[in-house]
Amino acid sequence: MIYQTPGLIDYQEAGKGPTVVLVPGSCSTGAAWRAVMAHWQGRFRCVTTSLLGYGGTAERRTSADTDIAYEREVLEAVIRRAGGPVHLVGHSFGGLTALAVALRGRVPLLSLTIAEAPAVDILKETGEHQHYDTFRNMSRAYSDAFRRGEADAIARMIDFYGGVGTFAAWPQRVRDYAIETTPANLLDWESAYGFRLTPASLATVKIPTMVLWGETSHPAARRANELLSRYIPRAERAAIAGASHFMIATHPKQFADLIVRNIERSCLALAAAQ
Repeated sequence: MIYQTPGLIDYQEAGKGPTVVLVPGSCSTGAAWRAVMAHWQGRFRCVTTSLLGYGGTAERRTSADTDIAYEREVLEAVIRRAGGPVHLVGHSFGGLTALAVALRGRVPLLSLTIAEAPAVDILKETGEHQHYDTFRNMSRAYSDAFRRGEADAIARMIDFYGGVGTFAAWPQRVRDYAIETTPANLLDWESAYGFRLTPASLATVKIPTMVLWGETSHPAARRANELLSRYIPRAERAAIAGASHFMIATHPKQFADLIVRNIERSCLALAAAQ
């Protein structure tokens, strides 16, 4: 755990070797990475955390101030605690936060892996209005349902990403945690809409980057991440066959292998530069 005046930050590490910082998405904690980490069999020093409002990471945002800078500062603190340059991996909103860290460039990164980040603003900036409106309509209906008192309103968002019936198929404890953390997730969405992304800003990310999405994921999510991979100069892209948004749980081996591919690519690039 990291102790700061604004509040606690989740911090766990295990294994030895090159440091990989793994950032989960919303409604989750560092435990979400266990299946992926298991495939590495201790090959890496894995550092995990939780986003604001999840696990042991204290919320710092309010409904009047949802700037993604708060998430970025928390993740930067985790990377500084880890020490030295790290390979940064983020899933979903964790991927968007990882991108925010890479764009600011205040902490040393060796590589960046983004898995289906809700990069909604790049859709708007590039004229992909239909896909942008799809995100907006979903999150607005979800938020309205929660404010009307619909206890499991978050199922609307989960099923948007994973397909109809995804939320109902989750174990009860997982559904309960998603419902419990709905207020934090609604702040996540406001953060995402407030995070400006342009082709010019993405062009400043110079480290080896991998952008991933699920082959069966929602078309709007796939398109947003395709655009990230287009405008980040050194980005590779990959669609995980048969996977949807929740790929780190359903396809951990494929996901783990792709991270390794990006790490190895960054090591080759570093060796070539020396």
